[in-house]
Order: sequence, then structure tokens, then C-alpha cells
Amino acid sequence: MRNLLFRETRPVRPRSDPAEDRSSLAALVRRHDRDRYQTALFAPAARREALLALYAFNYEIARVRETVTQPMLGQIRLQWWREVVDAAYVGTPPRQHPVALSLTAVIRELALSRGHFDRLIDAREQDLADEPPATLAALEAYAEESSAPLIALALEALGAREPGLGAMIRDVGIGYALAGLLRATPFHARTGRTYIPTDIATRYGFDPADYTAARTSPGLRAAVRNIADAAAQHLHTAREHRADVPRAALPALLPAVVAGRYLAALERAGYDPFAPALAVPDPLQIWHLILASLRRRA
Repeated sequence: MRNLLFRETRPVRPRSDPAEDRSSLAALVRRHDRDRYQTALFAPAARREALLALYAFNYEIARVRETVTQPMLGQIRLQWWREVVDAAYVGTPPRQHPVALSLTAVIRELALSRGHFDRLIDAREQDLADEPPATLAALEAYAEESSAPLIALALEALGAREPGLGAMIRDVGIGYALAGLLRATPFHARTGRTYIPTDIATRYGFDPADYTAARTSPGLRAAVRNIADAAAQHLHTAREHRADVPRAALPALLPAVVAGRYLAALERAGYDPFAPALAVPDPLQIWHLILASLRRRA
């Protein structure tokens, strides 16, 4: 396995204490992205902070929709992060923000691909619209763009720049993102948003009134099952290629284990996304990640 040559850059000298920044990043990711925090623990210590910086950045852009009152303000916030990424590549001083500082250092040290960051930020623009996706294919496209580039960046950070992993990255990204959207259904319902595609909602008689009131209905269960089946199919396809995954790449692909366990729990709950059992963090998740790591398969 070959790594790309790293560019020589002057070291970043933030005004804040680097050790303190690393500690705050770990705390942020642990609190707001438990899944990826746990998967990062399986990375080599020398690369773990790079993963945490990437996951903290992803959290920052993913929460933009919930932190603004108007789409224009969200566009401005996303543009701010575009400028953070741009500064990291052109060599200008980074913004004095804990995540921006750490992300800049990681980009410059590991020569991460710029295009993956652009795709992630562009995908988050779709969060600023209130309309649900028109079709399942549109939802899958959003899931890919909002998730797969992050996996690709994590692989680069781990030194696993294998061109043959492209299809697996896509399937794990879509499967994990679809499962995550289903898991976030109660939150989205409270805010009046839905990611259930219009064509699926129409096909199964999905009732928006029941949804916003967090009431389960046959139409909702059927719609959720349709999306869950699509997620499971992507994860199944990804698993068919797991024999080709190098050991170094595993921490970036472990989210597939998380998604698979949630989909199994959702099936046991009769595809009711409001089932109380689904709101409880999976106490065995870390042990299944350990088992997957020992078996060297996601």
C-alpha cells in the first residue's frame, strides 16, 4: 500500500494550546457523535487526532441547519467553513477556532484531498431546504454526498488511499447515512422536517400530521421499512468486498457495524422510528466494534 507524498508546509502555530484543542475536540466528538468517536478509538494513536478533527468538522457543518433561523444565514455559515478549508490549502493563517485550527493542521500535514471537503459542504446546503427529497434515489444521493466523502477523508488520514475501495466507501456511506436519518426521525419530527421521499410517502399513505405528532402509523412503518431495506442492501453490498479491506482502513469503515446494529433494532421494533427502545444508546455497540476489529471486518 502506497501513501501519497506529503507536501512540506510551515507548522501551524495557533495561539491556543494544541493539547487543549485536542482535548476539546475529543470531548466534542464524544458528546455529539458517539458512533464515530467510538470508531476512532480503533485508529492508531498517531492518527486518532486527525480522525477527531475530521469528525468535529463534520459535526460543525451538519448542525448548521439547527443553528440558524434563515437559509441565508446557513449559507453564510457554510461559506465560512469553505473559507476555512480554502485557507488550509492556500497556506494563509487559519481562523482562531478550535476545530478550524485542528482541521487546518491535519489538512496540511496529511495532504488530504480538497474535493472531499467541497462535497461535504455542498451536501449540507440541501439541509437548508424544507422540502423532502422527491425520490429514494435522491435521498440516496444526498446520503452519499453527506457521508461517503468523510469516510474517504478518514481513509486518507489513516494512510489507506486504496483506489479499489471506492465502491465500498459509497455503500458504507449511504448505508450509514440512511440509518442515521432514520434514527434521527424523532428529532426531525419535532422540528417539522422529514427526509422521507415524496414518492414513498405517497405510495404508503404517509400522514404528515401523525408524523409531526410522533404517532406511529402503518404508512410511516412502511415508508421507514422501505428506506431501511435500501440501507441494509448497501451495507450488504459493502460486506461483499470486506476481504479486500486493508487493516489500516478498518477504523474508517466501522460505522457499517453501527448502522447494521441500528437497522436490526429498528426491525425488532416493527420499523417504528418512535419506539422508546431506539432512543436508548446501544450498550453493546463498543463490544461489537471490538469484535469487528479483532476479526478485521466491518
